[in-house]
Amino acid sequence: MLQKKLAICIVLTLTLTGCSSAKTSDKSSSDKTKPAVTTNVKTTTDPKTTNNVTTTTPEAKKPDVTPTVEEKPVVPVVLPNTSGLQTKTIGWSWEYSPRDSATLLSKYQGYAYGDTSKKIIYLTFDEGYENGYTPSILDTLKANNVPAAFFCTSPFITGTFNGVKNETLLKRMMNEGHIIGNHSVQHKSMPIFTDESAFDAELTGVESAINNIPGIKMSKFFRPPMGEFSELSLYYTQKLGYKSIFFAFAYNDYTVDNQPDPVAAKAKILQYTKPGIIILLHAVSKTNATILDSLIKEWKSQGYEFKTLNELP
Repeated sequence: MLQKKLAICIVLTLTLTGCSSAKTSDKSSSDKTKPAVTTNVKTTTDPKTTNNVTTTTPEAKKPDVTPTVEEKPVVPVVLPNTSGLQTKTIGWSWEYSPRDSATLLSKYQGYAYGDTSKKIIYLTFDEGYENGYTPSILDTLKANNVPAAFFCTSPFITGTFNGVKNETLLKRMMNEGHIIGNHSVQHKSMPIFTDESAFDAELTGVESAINNIPGIKMSKFFRPPMGEFSELSLYYTQKLGYKSIFFAFAYNDYTVDNQPDPVAAKAKILQYTKPGIIILLHAVSKTNATILDSLIKEWKSQGYEFKTLNELP
């Protein structure tokens, strides 16, 4: 009888041990197949029940970071002889249709529009000199997360306003993700410089002024003063590695003593806004500084987005 009881105990012990092992094995296998959960686990005591309460808090999502768009270098076309290139000045109207010179622009890396298949705006400002409104313009661009390009002359780069050097504005432009472009040394009509060395000096002079400021980089975008050009000037520009940036809209906003009415100015700009447009505004304009915030918000409400010149097709 004693031997029978002992045998039964041995069988029960082996059975229970096998079940426990099986459960442990199942749990281990199950844990291996469960995905990792990126949560913070916190155990607290519920004062009402004196029970431990376990809560999980999702891991904070990292903010999206927009990658910097690298500038696409120009591969210049170099001709052995430029005698066949036209030197006649071609004017650029304030409400210009780039179809008038589309062949020349395409041949020599010239732009008045970007990607016209989408509701995109390329916003640019010309900086001949400082008139006190650039800080406000930069504030508005930053508040609305809008990139822009600022085309600067040598007098702007080396100048001051109310005793403050303009290089502080240039550093801010750079730090806030804007493009600093070239607008020539003297702001003269570029077709008058038929001698290549004289032409080159108008662009390289601005580069030198920028390179003398630590931490500032000049981008290879050139805006011809007054929007005037010739085939020869376009050729010289691309030979220096620059793209010529014109515009599909600009208006008389540069006469500081006779500024356009803000309401009328905003309506005019919106009237001429089209997909892929490069817009030129002058930073010396009080009107532009006044309407810029509401203008950007209106553009966005119409479905437009803003791209940099580095994203030109």
